Amino acid sequence: MNVDVRNAQILATMKLAPVIPVLTVTDVEDGVAQAAAMVAGGFLAIEVTLRTPAALDAIAAIVKRVPGAHVGAGTIVEPAQIEQAVAAGATFLVSPGASPRLAEAAAAAPVPFLPGVATASEAIALREKGFRALKLFPAEAAGGVRLLSSFAAPLPDLVFCPTGGIDLAKAPSYLALPNVICVGGSWMLPKAALEARDYARVEALSREAAGLRS
Repeated sequence: MNVDVRNAQILATMKLAPVIPVLTVTDVEDGVAQAAAMVAGGFLAIEVTLRTPAALDAIAAIVKRVPGAHVGAGTIVEPAQIEQAVAAGATFLVSPGASPRLAEAAAAAPVPFLPGVATASEAIALREKGFRALKLFPAEAAGGVRLLSSFAAPLPDLVFCPTGGIDLAKAPSYLALPNVICVGGSWMLPKAALEARDYARVEALSREAAGLRS
């Protein structure tokens, strides 16, 4: 994929809402229900993590059954997962970090890729490969708002989606930064609600989070 096209597409995805929700699914129906609740609540870009056996099948089902959802695959940690996720229908990919091997594969991926960084050196290495949009992970543990503020002057052409340890209370501080387009999070998906399959609660929390920039 052309570098400029890749950057434009991932930037457009990041601008769909102030938060990219991070879904971990137990089964296909759970994944579809979570995604439907997210879309109803105002989120269009949805990241399904490849942390469970049901993830790829859930991505395929969400693509087919949840109109309006832009479905991405997260927790990409090896090149083979790129092909698997794209085959399932993922339209963007996200990684928690990027080894040299994964970074090479990400740069050649057929869909936009949001690679993860935790340091300035990692950000510069990916910048050299043409990436202009990056995920900061784990955001709070890595330095959070102060770290991203420090990145702004020396790396003015990079933008970020910080993820990890962010909740409704912390998100506004990140979103106020000029180099933050959106944040990633799963606070809209509380464990108790998912265990009870209370997707109405998920939708309500999603609507609240989607209004962060309204």
